[in-house]
Amino acid sequence: MAMAEEVIPTRKRQYQSWVAWLGLLPFFAFAFAFEIIPIIRLVRSSFTGPQGEITLEPYVRVMTPWVTQSFKNSFKLSGLTALLGMIMGTLVAYAIIRARNKAMRESVTALSDVTTNFGGAPLAFAFIITLGSTGIITLVLKQFFGISLYPTFRIYSISGLAIAYLYFQIPLMVLIMIPSLLGLKREWQEAAANLGASNLEYWWRIALPILAPALIGGFILLFANSFGAYATAWTLTGPEINLVSIQIAALIRGEVQLDPAAADALASISLVVMALCVAGYQLAIRRARRFQK
Repeated sequence: MAMAEEVIPTRKRQYQSWVAWLGLLPFFAFAFAFEIIPIIRLVRSSFTGPQGEITLEPYVRVMTPWVTQSFKNSFKLSGLTALLGMIMGTLVAYAIIRARNKAMRESVTALSDVTTNFGGAPLAFAFIITLGSTGIITLVLKQFFGISLYPTFRIYSISGLAIAYLYFQIPLMVLIMIPSLLGLKREWQEAAANLGASNLEYWWRIALPILAPALIGGFILLFANSFGAYATAWTLTGPEINLVSIQIAALIRGEVQLDPAAADALASISLVVMALCVAGYQLAIRRARRFQK
């Protein structure tokens, strides 16, 4: 009788497990149709020659000094915005969790959630309106404070593009760091103080090592987020800034030359970079969750 009672709950759990997996079928179908299949076709096309033969010619054609420079620019831009976004976002996240007003904490967190997803052409137009040569802030600084941003600063340059990227990089880091900062226990700081450690020593020797995996994971995610951005860069600077995403679009549209195979090869290389970023982020987040537990 006892064994029968044990079998029934086991079968019930198995049934619930199958129902849960069936509920995920639409997600798996969507991911397979719009992610797996396009990636397979992309990689296959990058290794296919004009006659359908397997070749490395597209990769050879794409490795020009101009494309190599686009990778250097993309790495520099992504690294800079990721580093600044990591530092500023962490400081903002710490200020949010230390705020006493609950409504303010929730409002700023919600604002970060919204601005993280605000990018592309609308973001570029917003910065043109505010910091362009005839933008609102540009005119206000010149008329009331005598400060002329142009021609020393240009929103249409790589430095202006970095400022635009920080608009969505900083809020993303805020959302990443809030759970990690909340995971810091007050008892750790109190124990460090009882042992004679100063506040600076607590952050340097205890808090930062604990937050290191989350900080590294956030940096990697911001790097990938910036590396794959296209619409903001193209709308704000056009072909003036040589980036990988802009080079891929140029090869597909045929503004310089129509070469879809070379574009697929360049996209495949970028896909490897993004995959490494995702793997590094997952590894860092797993280590960060150990301290949160």
